Amino acid sequence: MRKHSILGMILILLLAGCAPSFEDKQEVVQDSKDKKETAIIPKYKISEEYYQTILPFEPSKARGLVVSNLNTRYDIEEFENGLMRLAQTQFDPEEYLFQEGQTLDSSKISSWLNRKYTNSQLKEKKKKASDNVGLNPVDPGKGDIDKRNKDNPIYLAHILEHNYLVKTKDNSVSLGGVVIGLALNSVHYYQKEAYGATYEKTIDSKKVKQEGEKIAAEVLKRLRKMDKLKNVPITIALFEQNEKSSVVPGNFISYTNIDKNSDNIGKWTNLDEEYFLFPSAGAEKKYRDDVNTFTNFKEDVEEFFPNFNGVIGRAFYMDDQLQSLNIDIPIQFYGNSEAIGFTQYVAGLVMERFPNYIAVQVSITSVNGPEALIVREANQDEPTVHIYE
Repeated sequence: MRKHSILGMILILLLAGCAPSFEDKQEVVQDSKDKKETAIIPKYKISEEYYQTILPFEPSKARGLVVSNLNTRYDIEEFENGLMRLAQTQFDPEEYLFQEGQTLDSSKISSWLNRKYTNSQLKEKKKKASDNVGLNPVDPGKGDIDKRNKDNPIYLAHILEHNYLVKTKDNSVSLGGVVIGLALNSVHYYQKEAYGATYEKTIDSKKVKQEGEKIAAEVLKRLRKMDKLKNVPITIALFEQNEKSSVVPGNFISYTNIDKNSDNIGKWTNLDEEYFLFPSAGAEKKYRDDVNTFTNFKEDVEEFFPNFNGVIGRAFYMDDQLQSLNIDIPIQFYGNSEAIGFTQYVAGLVMERFPNYIAVQVSITSVNGPEALIVREANQDEPTVHIYE
């Protein structure tokens, strides 16, 4: 793969698909299924904000389940990445190692995502009381179907587990904490008959949070009954996913940290996070100045290609402050030199138009796939640019 250096920087890791060297590494001992196994901690670290992961990689016991349970790829990405971001409130990346969830498997999570059963439903389905572990409300099964779904929507869409390992004095690693993400629905979808039309019911945000906290309390009780999780710190975070038609992800609304050995949830920390599409009426109403800055950037791009108007952005706000902006520019090029020239032009616009404290990422694509990627981290003097070939 040949790369072009633009503005003095090349994105080598992740973006170019190249793997780091693990020649400089540390071997540790990991407890696995009641036996000791040798694991490797790579010395290389991409950023202080990222957790290191031990090797060999252990996939989640519920691997792939998130894809079928969340509404959009935007929700999937934010749910997974945001959960790791929130983990840093409890587990320092300098002290802890990341591992995908090893306790909750697909079968258990799927059973917890079910509705609760009435006694008559248990008998009808020939199930035992021990099978009645669903965390979503009972559907009585009788009466007006619209009213039933309005009164008893599906609140819980998915459960995601992340494990955090800590090194001990004898050069081994053990479970130091767990972070659990509860993905909640902002819209409940239902059908009145098999293969029929899909109907929807918007769920009030306050109700989402209230029900999410109730579910979290029950989840904590169940986790504490598991041998591996009896006496480790646990963080539970609530994520409100967007509707299926959304082109921006949902957001985390609150989290709570539970001390080891405790089986009660105390204080919840509320989060003020949200995503907006640029341009959009909602963003224009709440963050006019930021939208104007984006519009100026968009107009500059259109000067390069006068007949083009496909620039869109996804802005992430925390406490009403713009934190990051991801911009997509789908465009048709008629030669490699044109793509390089356009990428150079856009990289310059990123530095000129957007304040230095905002992280900006620009993805330039065509019908042939990715063409270029521009990344300007917050407070970075020059953007990092990669042109695909």
